[in-house]
Amino acid sequence: MNIEEIVKQVLEEMQGTGIAAEPKAAGSIPKTSKAAMLTALEHYEIKEFPIPELGDDDILVKVEGCGVCGTDAHEFKRDPFGLIPLVLGHEGTGEIVKMGKNVKKDSAGKSLAIGDKVVTCMIFKDNPDITMFDLNKQNVGGADVYGLLPDDDIHLNGWFADYLVVRGGSTIFNVSDLDLDSRILIEPCAVLIHAVERAKTTGILRFNSRVVVQGCGPIGLICIAILKTMGVHNIVAVDGEQKRLDFAKELGASATVNFKDYKGIEALTDGVENAFGGYLADFAFQCTGSPVAHSNIYKFIRNGGGLCELGFFINGGDATINPHFDICSKEITTVGSWVYTLRDYATTFDFLKSAKSIGLPIGKLITHKFPLNQINEAHITNLKMEGLKIAIVNE
Repeated sequence: MNIEEIVKQVLEEMQGTGIAAEPKAAGSIPKTSKAAMLTALEHYEIKEFPIPELGDDDILVKVEGCGVCGTDAHEFKRDPFGLIPLVLGHEGTGEIVKMGKNVKKDSAGKSLAIGDKVVTCMIFKDNPDITMFDLNKQNVGGADVYGLLPDDDIHLNGWFADYLVVRGGSTIFNVSDLDLDSRILIEPCAVLIHAVERAKTTGILRFNSRVVVQGCGPIGLICIAILKTMGVHNIVAVDGEQKRLDFAKELGASATVNFKDYKGIEALTDGVENAFGGYLADFAFQCTGSPVAHSNIYKFIRNGGGLCELGFFINGGDATINPHFDICSKEITTVGSWVYTLRDYATTFDFLKSAKSIGLPIGKLITHKFPLNQINEAHITNLKMEGLKIAIVNE
């Protein structure tokens, strides 16, 4: 009787005497793993690589899913980082199936075990300024991340694969309390958590601020959701696609402006002002990679207002502004934002829980899911802008 309880007690006693019981893995681990390797522009090949022996500080993760990022699209189309051939995918998540003997906790001090759901953030370099709780923190733009690593003899360096080898010295977080869609959205949400934290440093972004968000792709939509979760209610979304503007309202926008309905920047500015009931914005988030959009955003902001520019993840070209009218005479306070810090990454987990608790349909951002063997189709769908967030989800 109660044989399971007896076995559990015996195993606990064995561990207490220093004899470690073999942890139960989530299914058998194969000898090889499939990986989608970008071997040429706009061309992935599904290759099979041996799963290597783990070091004492390494972790083997069975991939469950990974979002397709704009950075992946740039690499797929132009290889701006000169990394081909490589395994892409940095918005991934999965389940621990094997661990080195030294692995006990994640980067936030939470225990790790076989079967836990995890995400990675970055791989440490010899940079003392990049630490978890450094108040003078910098973003992780200069660090390595899985999915943007040059190919090596391990090959399983990105989340577009069946398995990922997480090497010692990497940051990893236990996110077992989040569902799969939420976990896939952690990385892009962290980008916006960082942007909002940067915006707060101006002292202008407050609960009662009138905020304009320009660009309602995944980045802008997540920005709106974060602002709504923080308690900001007066949010105007600006975009040229009505479906995206409609979804912006679901995520917390109080009004929307379709720039296709206006001819010229003066008329568009009037449209934004009318959406705020006759006022310009106190604060603006510029979430597109368009130089024209950047040039326009200053017109939407009141004297003494603030701006966070986060749309240019790569060199998108020069923007034309008038420093006197756009910055000096209006005394605009501007901050730039790029990627995130480790602290922002951890904060994101709480944001996703909060968004769900107040009923924001954040999971609806993922509009298309493809299996790994259809990764070329997934990227083409992403480039055609036929959805919002495209994801690779393993069966």
